[in-house]
Amino acid sequence: MLLGAAPGVGKTFTMLEEGARLRDEGKDVVVAVVETHGRAATAARLGDLEVVPRERHVHRGVELDEMDLEAVLARAPQVALVDELAHSNAPGSRHDKRWRDVQALLDAGISVLSTVNVQHVESLADVVEQITGAAQHETVPDAVLRAAEQIEVVDLAPQALRDRLAAGDVYPAARVDAALSNYFRLGNLTALRELALLWLADEVDSALRAYRVEHGIDVAWEARERVVVALTGGAEGETLIRRAARIAARSAGGELIAVHVSTPDGLRQGAPGALAAQRALVEKLGGSYHQVVGSDVPRALVDFAKGADASQLVIGVSRRGRLGSLVTGPGIGATVIRESGQLDVHIVTHSAAGRGWSLPKLGGALSRSRVVTGFVLAAVVGPLLTWLLAGHRTEDGIAGTVLLFQLLVVVVAVTGGVWPALFAALLSGVTLDLFFIAPIYSVTIAEPLHLLALVLYVLNAAIVSWVVDQAARRSRSAARALAETELLATVSGSVLRGQDALQALVARTREAFGLTRVRVLSGDEVLGDSGDAGVGDVSRLPAGERGVLELTGEPLQAGDRRLLAVVAAQVEAALEHSALTRTAGQVAPLAEVDRMRSALLAAVGHDLRRPLAAATASVSGLRQPGVEWSDADRDELLATAWESLESLSTLVTNLLDVSRVQAGALAVSAAVVDVDDVVLGALDELGLGPADVELALRASVPPVVADAVLLQRVLVNLLDNALRHSPDGTLVRISTSGFAGRVEVRVVDRGPGVPPERRDEITVAFQRLGDTDNSTGLGLGLALSKGFTEAMGGTLTMDDTPGGGLTAVVSLPEAPAPAPAPAPPLLIQEDPS
Repeated sequence: MLLGAAPGVGKTFTMLEEGARLRDEGKDVVVAVVETHGRAATAARLGDLEVVPRERHVHRGVELDEMDLEAVLARAPQVALVDELAHSNAPGSRHDKRWRDVQALLDAGISVLSTVNVQHVESLADVVEQITGAAQHETVPDAVLRAAEQIEVVDLAPQALRDRLAAGDVYPAARVDAALSNYFRLGNLTALRELALLWLADEVDSALRAYRVEHGIDVAWEARERVVVALTGGAEGETLIRRAARIAARSAGGELIAVHVSTPDGLRQGAPGALAAQRALVEKLGGSYHQVVGSDVPRALVDFAKGADASQLVIGVSRRGRLGSLVTGPGIGATVIRESGQLDVHIVTHSAAGRGWSLPKLGGALSRSRVVTGFVLAAVVGPLLTWLLAGHRTEDGIAGTVLLFQLLVVVVAVTGGVWPALFAALLSGVTLDLFFIAPIYSVTIAEPLHLLALVLYVLNAAIVSWVVDQAARRSRSAARALAETELLATVSGSVLRGQDALQALVARTREAFGLTRVRVLSGDEVLGDSGDAGVGDVSRLPAGERGVLELTGEPLQAGDRRLLAVVAAQVEAALEHSALTRTAGQVAPLAEVDRMRSALLAAVGHDLRRPLAAATASVSGLRQPGVEWSDADRDELLATAWESLESLSTLVTNLLDVSRVQAGALAVSAAVVDVDDVVLGALDELGLGPADVELALRASVPPVVADAVLLQRVLVNLLDNALRHSPDGTLVRISTSGFAGRVEVRVVDRGPGVPPERRDEITVAFQRLGDTDNSTGLGLGLALSKGFTEAMGGTLTMDDTPGGGLTAVVSLPEAPAPAPAPAPPLLIQEDPS
């Protein structure tokens, strides 16, 4: 099966090439039906392949040629070439659709090589209609296509296909303009190409999954990224979804899959409103949403991810604290990681798990939780160790007992620092004296050496705990220094990038210092705001001469204030950057105005002087005393004066219109307008007839919403420009067409054309192509046409003319269909009886 994104990509040509190759390999190949559409290259490629004669049908007086299915079956080749799989057969044929004929050939044991375009795939017909605006009446069921042994996309870049179309290699010249302006738009072709590739990718994925099932392969093959994100219905859902979407977007064809696991007892049901909002976000980002039921949530989540051939799994960090994990066991995250196998698991933090990223606090070297843990460890493990060793007391075993208690002190010191270690040392010293050193159960120490050993024992524990405390203190200082560096790098990068730098600064500052709210103020104006109004101390730091950094929250430490001074400097730089950006934005229009003024003065110096001089000379000659003019001379002078003044009036009118367009003060009287009437009015204004212009006005084109006077001026300017650049003996062509709610008027010339990189220049006021010819006016015609068209809600674009030249395309919105007339009231006459 050969799949194409659009007509003309080369499916039929490729099919014939493959048929010739198979024949050369010794296969029996016939052409059951081929549609060359008059393309010489396709007809030539048919070559000497055997062609089965077609069957002729007559329907309503029209002769139709169709594939002769019976003749192909009787011929019984090994391979049959069948073009246009989606074709509808003529009435009276054995089957209504050609794909049913193909099924009959397959049932007879004949291999078939066929072609189809993506717009004919049944499941994609509605999508294609949305893209192209054209409904598809001939479709092929997806199951028929997927039953093909092999599917190959015949691919061609959209611009290359348009070039092939413009060269006349796809359609006859008479159909090229309409095709380029409708179905074969660059955007349409790009979307159809992507659609074809994605459909084939899904088909390949299904084939890959079937192969793995058939061969008992349980491990997912990461042919493309599939990212599963687990949702609970909590507030963290949006953060997880966006993170997963970014991961999926890192690779081409990445797929986002969201899943919510609920338990059979309903105890783990998420908030319905939150889940609905998260589902909408997933679908907005191009993903899919699923809900499964499982009593073991981690297992259900991993099973779903593996069943979906996911390569990565995104989950939120547990909301439970450390104590909750000790009481209830490992959380879902830990279990998922243990069960995930080759699946990559991302655990994403969120606001529900804490306040987010913050600077490590200065102060004690170890956290309070570690100190408490150290005391608990000494109080619990010390007595337990005493109970275990008391039953095995021996005179020779005292050394081992002392070493075990020394190990306990070291462990407590590593865990809790100085004070828990001293507590453990004293507790273990008393324990050794009471239970292991004679006399037992007495605090009396018989041997002075034992007293010295006990003192050394406590001193050793103190030294170990002090070393651990210093190491923890240095570790925390290093962590804070690293965090400060990261914060400064972030805020500096925000300023350098200039992308909403103030908002990035205040958000990062609030998060880093654990504040309730951070604002940047300039007088009474709030330039940046992060957080909610809450209770706390309010402090302000000056940020240069332009602003103030306002901080709300817990009192800040001295080290924090030092770092905040750097942040304030970055805020000042951001404010300076914003001010410079605003100034640059104000200067740019002034520069444009200055350019326009210079161009206007230069144009006035040449283009207005000439008609003024001619008119003045003509009138002065007529008024010259003592000169007798003949009637012919007088008429010629008057005609010269009239033409000069008319040209001057046109120039002044155009100048006034340009100023109105650029000031946004152009008055537009929009109404429902018949395009054909406006085209004919433009031709009358220019005095053009069949010898000058070729008309291709479609009767089916709907009216548009436009200003008839402005639209006529647009067409007059475009026609005048086309006539000026068209070679002698060639006609300017005007065509109209309607497509996807828009109506297009195309003015086509066969002149030298304009390079694509310079087409924007010709619609700029006071700009003639190349600025090398000062004898052709001010260069306002196309600029006015563009301004008028955009003021009416339309667009004016320039395109290549197939075969050479320039095509101006005016696109306007189609007028809405009139509302149906209300039905007449139903009158019921009462029966007098």
